[in-house]
Amino acid sequence: QVQLVESGGGLVQPGGSLRLSCAASGSMVSDIAMGWYRQAPGKQRELVATINSGGGTNYADSVKGRFTISRDNAKNTVYLQMDSLKPEDTAAYYCIRVINIAGTPYPIGSWGQGTQVTVSS
Repeated sequence: QVQLVESGGGLVQPGGSLRLSCAASGSMVSDIAMGWYRQAPGKQRELVATINSGGGTNYADSVKGRFTISRDNAKNTVYLQMDSLKPEDTAAYYCIRVINIAGTPYPIGSWGQGTQVTVSS
């Protein structure tokens, strides 16, 4: 089972950028599909972006054009580059392995501690 540790969150002003990291162990991120989710207070956890083993990516409409998911196979790490941040991006962000069932990604495994992103002036 893959173990994941998220980092890189913080406080940023609207319009700013952050890069989140997800360091993996136990499995190679190049061999599996990975996703970033987020959960704002009082809201359900939502899928933000995914990257499959072939490098293909998908994004939620709310972040398309602003966020970029990528991975570094040598570091066994998945990243989420977040640009043009908005207050509504404020949430705890989590990475997790995902599997695709009939075109829909589903998280599998245990959630990590997440990393908090706060967008505020």
